[in-house]
Amino acid sequence: MTERIWLEVGERVFARRYAFVDQQIGAILTADGPVIVDTRSTAAQARELLADLCLLTDLPVAAVINSHHHWDHAFGNAVFRPAPIWGHVRCSRALLREADAMRTDVLAAYPELADDLAATAIDPPDRTFEHFATLEIGGRVIELHYLGRGHTDNDIVVVVGGADVLFAGDLLENDATPWFGDSYPLDWPATAAAIRSLATGAVVPGHGSVADASFVERQIAEFQAIADLAGRVHRAEISLDDAVTAAPYPAADARVPLERALAQLRGAFA
Repeated sequence: MTERIWLEVGERVFARRYAFVDQQIGAILTADGPVIVDTRSTAAQARELLADLCLLTDLPVAAVINSHHHWDHAFGNAVFRPAPIWGHVRCSRALLREADAMRTDVLAAYPELADDLAATAIDPPDRTFEHFATLEIGGRVIELHYLGRGHTDNDIVVVVGGADVLFAGDLLENDATPWFGDSYPLDWPATAAAIRSLATGAVVPGHGSVADASFVERQIAEFQAIADLAGRVHRAEISLDDAVTAAPYPAADARVPLERALAQLRGAFA
């Protein structure tokens, strides 16, 4: 993987893959300035992204889109003001509600970020929607779709009109097991399947390599396998250990998604 190199994935649409948490960040160039998809993990990382944008354009950022509320996608928001920030209505609420808990978790996993996190202001989206929004910015049309619960309850996908590019956020993750920590595993297969008709060209996941529609199909099958295996465990047809062995992910990673799916089946969360 090459860090901090912009890849043109569609006409004047770029993705940049950063080594930290193997994250993809999007930049959609418009006549009014770039539209950024996700803002990285801290104010310092967001400023690095802002500097990297100078390789593409001298125009100021026209708008920001948060694919969902998680720290690695939205903690850099404040650096891009006064640009408007778009996200699902629950993204804004969750970012405010869970910011402190996410900071605690991040510090435990990445203590080297302590100073950066302390200097990072939480700034939630101020332009929100529930199901669908169309942005017309600088001669470009950008569609925001909420397709259902999956990685969180506020994930959206971004479709760039005329460019055959879809930014999937963490509804899709390449080259690693998706993160299921606060996911909805029983809903996720249908939500991922809804991406299929929108994925007509390049598909940019929240993490990992840029892919295409065949990658979407593989992810759908994997999510469905987790839901099906959890159902079999729930019905006492197989043991959890057997389900871990049969899962489409490495055994070391498979237990968490299965346990999350079982918790949903047992009514631990709606």
